[in-house]
Amino acid sequence: MYANLTNKIKDGAVGIMPTDTIYGLVGSALSPAVVEKIYEMKQRPADMPFIVLISDWNDLNKLGVEITPADREILEKNWPDSVSFILPCPDKKFTYLHRGKNTLAVRWPNNENLNDLISNTGPIIATSVNLSGQLVITTINEARDCFSGKVNFYVDGGTIMGSPSTLAKIENGKIEILRQGEYVVKNDD
Repeated sequence: MYANLTNKIKDGAVGIMPTDTIYGLVGSALSPAVVEKIYEMKQRPADMPFIVLISDWNDLNKLGVEITPADREILEKNWPDSVSFILPCPDKKFTYLHRGKNTLAVRWPNNENLNDLISNTGPIIATSVNLSGQLVITTINEARDCFSGKVNFYVDGGTIMGSPSTLAKIENGKIEILRQGEYVVKNDD
């Protein structure tokens, strides 16, 4: 499904494709220009960071994310899966991603093909396919209507009626759910 996307994404392309949850508007998280392009296309408020998809633990280092051993234990119980965790990202180099919040929402998908793509491209932005505040798009035809002429590629995965990822943060070894998706977070407390 993701064949021939590696070079496109590495070269700065922005596209629409199925993720592990819903259709995503995607591009390289390591390119400030790509991230700004996605903000503009989606008409998203500039102070709302996007979710970043990773494919392994090393990707956290590539993003300047800092976790404690206790945080990693919690993450290991829940990743890979459809849960995004808000994690510390104090590196000013990544302000274009964290928008001054010094945190990033990061997800390691439970999807082998998607993880293979990310392992070749590096971390990617993945935000729902819709204009900010509007309903999530569920088909490629709807996506084409909304983003015609603005994206570089489309990957048709049929109709996707999934739900966004669960969104959580870890504080003092405890998980706080900020948005409940289909995934139920595992914790031993």
